[in-house]
Amino acid sequence: MTTGTGGRRLSVERLTVLYDAQCSLCGHLRQWLLKQRQLVPLDLVPATSEEARRRFPGLDHAGTLEEITLIGDGGQIYRGTDAWIVCLWALAEHRPRAHWLTTPAGRPFARATVLAAAKYRSLTAAPCGDGSGDGACAVPGSGD
Repeated sequence: MTTGTGGRRLSVERLTVLYDAQCSLCGHLRQWLLKQRQLVPLDLVPATSEEARRRFPGLDHAGTLEEITLIGDGGQIYRGTDAWIVCLWALAEHRPRAHWLTTPAGRPFARATVLAAAKYRSLTAAPCGDGSGDGACAVPGSGD
Protein backbone atom coordinates (compact mmCIF):
# COMPACT_ATOMS: atom_id res chain seq x y z
CA MET A 1 0.00 0.00 0.00
CA THR A 2 1.22 3.46 -0.72
CA THR A 3 -0.05 6.69 0.66
CA GLY A 4 0.51 10.21 -0.59
CA THR A 5 2.19 12.45 1.96
CA GLY A 6 3.22 15.88 0.76
CA GLY A 7 3.33 14.61 -2.81
CA ARG A 8 5.52 11.63 -1.85
CA ARG A 9 4.46 8.02 -2.17
CA LEU A 10 5.45 5.88 0.77
CA SER A 11 5.65 2.12 0.62
CA VAL A 12 4.43 0.20 3.67
CA GLU A 13 6.64 -2.76 4.45
CA ARG A 14 5.66 -3.32 8.11
CA LEU A 15 2.72 -2.24 10.26
CA THR A 16 2.26 -1.91 13.99
CA VAL A 17 -1.25 -2.59 15.26
CA LEU A 18 -2.01 -0.96 18.60
CA TYR A 19 -4.79 -2.88 20.33
CA ASP A 20 -6.56 -2.71 23.70
CA ALA A 21 -5.14 -5.63 25.69
CA GLN A 22 -8.02 -5.30 28.20
CA CYS A 23 -10.70 -5.83 25.54
CA SER A 24 -11.85 -9.40 24.87
CA LEU A 25 -12.82 -8.56 21.27
CA CYS A 26 -9.43 -6.93 20.65
CA GLY A 27 -7.69 -9.97 22.11
CA HIS A 28 -9.70 -12.27 19.86
CA LEU A 29 -8.89 -10.16 16.80
CA ARG A 30 -5.21 -10.12 17.79
CA GLN A 31 -5.19 -13.93 17.83
CA TRP A 32 -7.03 -14.03 14.51
CA LEU A 33 -4.52 -11.64 12.91
CA LEU A 34 -1.60 -13.75 14.16
CA LYS A 35 -3.06 -16.86 12.47
CA GLN A 36 -3.43 -15.17 9.07
CA ARG A 37 -0.81 -15.30 6.33
CA GLN A 38 0.61 -11.78 6.28
CA LEU A 39 1.80 -10.11 3.08
CA VAL A 40 2.91 -7.17 5.20
CA PRO A 41 4.25 -8.14 8.64
CA LEU A 42 2.10 -6.99 11.55
CA ASP A 43 3.56 -6.16 14.96
CA LEU A 44 0.79 -6.35 17.56
CA VAL A 45 1.52 -4.07 20.49
CA PRO A 46 -0.78 -3.28 23.42
CA ALA A 47 -2.00 0.31 23.22
CA THR A 48 -0.67 2.58 25.99
CA SER A 49 1.99 -0.01 26.93
CA GLU A 50 5.57 1.03 27.64
CA GLU A 51 6.56 -0.51 24.30
CA ALA A 52 3.95 1.57 22.44
CA ARG A 53 5.09 4.74 24.22
CA ARG A 54 8.75 3.95 23.49
CA ARG A 55 8.12 3.23 19.79
CA PHE A 56 5.78 6.19 19.22
CA PRO A 57 6.55 8.94 21.73
CA GLY A 58 4.61 11.65 19.88
CA LEU A 59 1.40 9.65 19.50
CA ASP A 60 -1.82 10.41 21.40
CA HIS A 61 -1.77 7.13 23.33
CA ALA A 62 -5.07 7.70 25.11
CA GLY A 63 -6.65 8.03 21.66
CA THR A 64 -5.33 4.62 20.66
CA LEU A 65 -7.73 3.09 23.18
CA GLU A 66 -10.65 4.89 21.53
CA GLU A 67 -10.15 3.47 18.04
CA ILE A 68 -7.94 0.93 16.31
CA THR A 69 -4.66 2.52 15.29
CA LEU A 70 -2.04 1.24 12.84
CA ILE A 71 1.33 2.81 12.22
CA GLY A 72 3.33 2.15 9.09
CA ASP A 73 7.09 1.85 9.09
CA GLY A 74 7.27 5.17 7.24
CA GLY A 75 5.30 6.99 9.96
CA GLN A 76 1.89 6.62 8.32
CA ILE A 77 -0.96 6.60 10.85
CA TYR A 78 -4.25 4.89 10.12
CA ARG A 79 -7.21 5.07 12.53
CA GLY A 80 -10.70 3.65 12.71
CA THR A 81 -12.16 2.42 9.43
CA ASP A 82 -8.96 3.10 7.49
CA ALA A 83 -6.96 1.10 10.04
CA TRP A 84 -9.25 -1.91 9.73
CA ILE A 85 -9.05 -1.80 5.92
CA VAL A 86 -5.24 -1.56 6.06
CA CYS A 87 -5.16 -4.55 8.47
CA LEU A 88 -7.12 -6.59 5.93
CA TRP A 89 -4.92 -5.30 3.10
CA ALA A 90 -1.86 -6.72 4.91
CA LEU A 91 -3.37 -10.23 4.87
CA ALA A 92 -3.04 -12.55 1.89
CA GLU A 93 -6.58 -13.93 2.01
CA HIS A 94 -8.23 -10.57 2.62
CA ARG A 95 -6.39 -8.14 0.35
CA PRO A 96 -9.03 -8.31 -2.42
CA ARG A 97 -11.74 -7.57 0.17
CA ALA A 98 -9.71 -4.64 1.50
CA HIS A 99 -9.51 -3.17 -2.00
CA TRP A 100 -13.29 -3.52 -2.35
CA LEU A 101 -13.85 -1.89 1.04
CA THR A 102 -12.14 1.27 -0.24
CA THR A 103 -14.71 1.66 -3.01
CA PRO A 104 -17.89 3.73 -2.68
CA ALA A 105 -19.88 0.48 -2.51
CA GLY A 106 -17.64 -1.16 0.10
CA ARG A 107 -16.82 1.76 2.36
CA PRO A 108 -20.19 1.72 4.20
CA PHE A 109 -19.63 -1.97 5.08
CA ALA A 110 -16.20 -1.20 6.51
CA ARG A 111 -17.58 1.69 8.54
CA ALA A 112 -20.48 -0.43 9.83
CA THR A 113 -18.03 -3.13 10.96
CA VAL A 114 -15.93 -0.63 12.88
CA LEU A 115 -19.02 0.94 14.47
CA ALA A 116 -20.38 -2.49 15.46
CA ALA A 117 -17.05 -3.39 17.06
CA ALA A 118 -17.01 -0.07 18.94
CA LYS A 119 -20.54 -0.68 20.21
CA TYR A 120 -19.63 -4.21 21.34
CA ARG A 121 -16.56 -2.85 23.17
CA SER A 122 -18.62 -0.17 24.88
CA LEU A 123 -21.04 -2.81 26.16
CA THR A 124 -18.45 -5.35 27.30
CA ALA A 125 -15.26 -3.49 28.26
CA ALA A 126 -14.46 -2.45 31.79
CA PRO A 127 -13.86 1.29 32.18
CA CYS A 128 -10.25 2.35 31.76
CA GLY A 129 -8.22 4.88 33.60
CA ASP A 130 -7.73 5.94 37.16
CA GLY A 131 -9.66 9.18 36.94
CA SER A 132 -6.59 11.15 35.85
CA GLY A 133 -8.10 11.78 32.42
CA ASP A 134 -5.35 10.10 30.42
CA GLY A 135 -7.53 7.07 29.60
CA ALA A 136 -4.65 4.69 30.20
CA CYS A 137 -5.42 1.12 31.15
CA ALA A 138 -2.98 -1.13 32.92
CA VAL A 139 -1.68 -3.65 30.40
CA PRO A 140 -0.80 -7.04 31.87
CA GLY A 141 2.96 -7.36 32.17
CA SER A 142 3.62 -3.73 31.22
CA GLY A 143 4.53 -2.56 34.70
CA ASP A 144 1.73 0.06 34.69
